[in-house]
Amino acid sequence: MEKQQSLRLGAFEKLQSFRLGAMEKQKSFRMGSLEKQKSFRLGSMDKQQSFKERRNKESPGKRGDTLLHLAARAGNAVHVQGILSDCGESQLKELISKQNQDGETALYVAAEKGHVEVVREILKVSDFQSANTKASNSFDAFHIAAKQGHLEVLKELLHSFPALAMTTNSLNSTALDTASTQGHLDVVNLLLETDASLAKIARNNGKTVLHSAARMGHVEVVKSLLNKDPSIGLRTDKKGQTAIHMAVKGQNVEIVQELVKPDKSIIHSEDNKGNRPLHIATRKGNCGIVLALLSVEGIDVNAVNKAGETALGIAEKCCHEEISVVLREFGAVVAKEQANPPNPAKQLKQTVSDIKHDVQNQIRQTRQTQMRVQKIKKRLQKLHIGGLNNAINSNTVVAVLIATVAFAAIFTVPGQFVEQPENGYTLGQAYVANNAAFIIFLVFDSLALFISLAVVVVQTSLIVVEQKAKRMMVFVMNKLMWLACLFISVSFISLTYVVVGHDDWWLAWSTMAIGASIMLTTLGSMCYCIIVHRLEEKNLRNIRRASVSRSHSWTISVASDSEILNSEYKKLYAI
Repeated sequence: MEKQQSLRLGAFEKLQSFRLGAMEKQKSFRMGSLEKQKSFRLGSMDKQQSFKERRNKESPGKRGDTLLHLAARAGNAVHVQGILSDCGESQLKELISKQNQDGETALYVAAEKGHVEVVREILKVSDFQSANTKASNSFDAFHIAAKQGHLEVLKELLHSFPALAMTTNSLNSTALDTASTQGHLDVVNLLLETDASLAKIARNNGKTVLHSAARMGHVEVVKSLLNKDPSIGLRTDKKGQTAIHMAVKGQNVEIVQELVKPDKSIIHSEDNKGNRPLHIATRKGNCGIVLALLSVEGIDVNAVNKAGETALGIAEKCCHEEISVVLREFGAVVAKEQANPPNPAKQLKQTVSDIKHDVQNQIRQTRQTQMRVQKIKKRLQKLHIGGLNNAINSNTVVAVLIATVAFAAIFTVPGQFVEQPENGYTLGQAYVANNAAFIIFLVFDSLALFISLAVVVVQTSLIVVEQKAKRMMVFVMNKLMWLACLFISVSFISLTYVVVGHDDWWLAWSTMAIGASIMLTTLGSMCYCIIVHRLEEKNLRNIRRASVSRSHSWTISVASDSEILNSEYKKLYAI
């Protein structure tokens, strides 16, 4: 028991001393860490301040987006608020007006993505000029929100700047026109409640909002526009066409019925060519639309346009048999005489116009063909350059190999060398030095060695960029390698006469016959391929000269390019 108590007391004392030491260490550590944190905070604050001063000038995004753009695109309202609050008054206006490579401001980006909170934060520090800044597509933030159908974003924009509803893009199209084309009914209703006169603003081509909605087949949008202003259905564009002319080009029968309700006389409206809705619907071949028009009371089924055509005449001309049957049931006939006979001068003008149109189409198609031909030629040139580079690399490797073999061969001759001076021999002299076969070996082995070394020096020292010069260098180096291979073969054959001895010279003769036949056949075949390739190149140049001198027409030039491609596109040719 006493031992246990003494042990406990000793352990307790050790624990207390350990705790005191740990507390002292912690205090010293805390003092040191506090000092380090203070210095770190001061340094980081300086870095943050300098970063904040320059971050608005930098564009870290791939599209030239600022940090505000990136935060707006991500929909991070807290981050946006922090960026805006950190900027001074002078930097704030510049920041919110900053455009990326697509001409988009941060407000535009947020409006396009539908981030309402971000839009609200940016609008707090925006003016009308920055809110009305147009992107490269001539859309501002209000237009893009209308196109995407972001109703809440539009409400925020209208609350801050009601005049944004009247802005137009490069085509003089309002946000109402954009929303109508996309079929966003709630957006259309909001804009009509804001200002009903927006429906009367026409684009550069004279088309109104109703034209766009009718052509795209948005029934509810058409109903909303007609309820707001029924007279808008009589507005015509620069072609003299009303909204019903646009509607009959589509497939929606209900839109045609809605457009007829305010004023049935609209079915008699004619465009600049005298075409009524029935003429256009017949030409489009939509039997449902034709039936809807024929069901309207008072329609003139035999009305004639300025070309002297009735609806039935158009149906027969376009081979719409089903529509022809329907029209005949309603008493339609083909016009026997043209109401306004065409002027011969106009006919000639139309003929010339048709010919001009055909020629332009042919020229356009020919240019497209030429572009495709040029692309193919570029790809072939890349293949040729790759082949030349491979040939250069191969020549260098083979030249180094031949030089290595030729250099080593002179020191490994049969019969060894003189180690001690003797009668007629000097120290280090080969015993076969006086043999004629060895002399031949020495001469041709030296030629092979130095030719290979020359090829290595040239190809590792010269850098040729132009393709024609590169081909010439490859041609010369290739022929030198032929000589090196031929010389190393001769030196090998000559040395066989030393190795086999006088009694077995038939082996040496056999070796010479085999080597000569193989090398001569190979080199002869290569020479034949080179000659054939050169002749084809000469014929190709003649074709080019003939095509240039013969005519400058598009068809001939394209034909010559096709021949060029057919001749150049080869899987194998010799240099």
